[in-house]
Amino acid sequence: MPGSTGKPLEGLRVVECASFVAGPSGCMTLGQLGADIIRVDPIGGGPDYQRWPVSERTGKSLYWTALNKGKRSVAVDLRSPEGRGLVIALATASGRDNGIVVDNNAGRPWLSYEVLAERRTDVIQVHIQGYADGRPAVDYTVNPEVGVPHLTGPAGSGDPVNHVLPAWDLLAGMTAVTGLLAALHRRERSGQGAFLQLALHDVALAGVAGMGWLAEAEEQGDRSRHGNHLYGSFGVDFATGDGRRVMVVALTPRQWAALRTVTGTEKVFAALEDVLGVDLDEESERFRLRETIAAVLRPWFEARVLDEVTRELDAAHVLWSGYRTMGEVAAEIRAGGGSGVIGQVDQPGIGEVLTARSPLRRGEEYGPVATAPRLGEHTGEVLGEVLGLDGAELGGLVDRGVVAPF
Repeated sequence: MPGSTGKPLEGLRVVECASFVAGPSGCMTLGQLGADIIRVDPIGGGPDYQRWPVSERTGKSLYWTALNKGKRSVAVDLRSPEGRGLVIALATASGRDNGIVVDNNAGRPWLSYEVLAERRTDVIQVHIQGYADGRPAVDYTVNPEVGVPHLTGPAGSGDPVNHVLPAWDLLAGMTAVTGLLAALHRRERSGQGAFLQLALHDVALAGVAGMGWLAEAEEQGDRSRHGNHLYGSFGVDFATGDGRRVMVVALTPRQWAALRTVTGTEKVFAALEDVLGVDLDEESERFRLRETIAAVLRPWFEARVLDEVTRELDAAHVLWSGYRTMGEVAAEIRAGGGSGVIGQVDQPGIGEVLTARSPLRRGEEYGPVATAPRLGEHTGEVLGEVLGLDGAELGGLVDRGVVAPF
């Protein structure tokens, strides 16, 4: 096991048999909190091992290395009974900090909770699915099904607009972490294990329902699209005099007052309130009159370059941000002006890359950066440490093709 870290989950061991985003992102979070994450893959890698984006320099997956940093990697022939037996043994190893599994496997009855619980009655398994009935799904099929692409896009458009962020996958990963830690807390108190199932489709439905969107649609019909306008309040993008764009938001009366003051439009909006008989301190009224408000504010932004807009809005404590490309974000971080959550590592097989620390801080301090393992790098180490296999036994596994050479 890796050396002492002083982190809250130090000593906890989780066996991860998952691919793509939800399971790996959740287990990475546990690892950043100190848990020993043993990722199990088939020899040659799982279905996400070479997923894009990949490095143009080496062809290695930037995606895989980013989601698996800080983990230990075991590569096993998952089709052989002997290989499956090794995985079951890892998943059900004795000790209070063992017996925890996260998986998203379909069609692998040999890794079922029933099989694991026969070996260890207090095992905790978190099983991530597409649908609750076991059918497959990914974020990019679930998101259209829960209606989000019909809320996104230009006003008046009839076509659905997808987005690139797998938000439900990431949320599912964090929900899996929450469930796992809750089950571990119960096991510490009662000695009971748990089988938790989490469907990506359920996460998405719960998400839109939790924001009131389903209730709104049932009562009022489908919401129309509003382009880049914030729904239910005032917020929209503006072009600056040098062709850049900024997003400005006024959720509260204080933010609205700051925006009016810095743009010198107090009298204009006071007159508008008198003429229309409205109170623009009310969030709903700012949304209803969003186009009119934007038209009044637009000349102020068009008359200033981004640097001027930045100075004046910051000084006035307006809620805003500038639009940047991903390349601009990376360049700013490289130049030393970015967030402390991002660091640099020399990733074996790729070279120097930007990587994320845990966003959780201890006081004001972020945790360390980490690299991803080489596929199967820790196979011998883990099997020797957890299962007590000696050199001759490990060599035999390699010779028989049960595990990848390490």
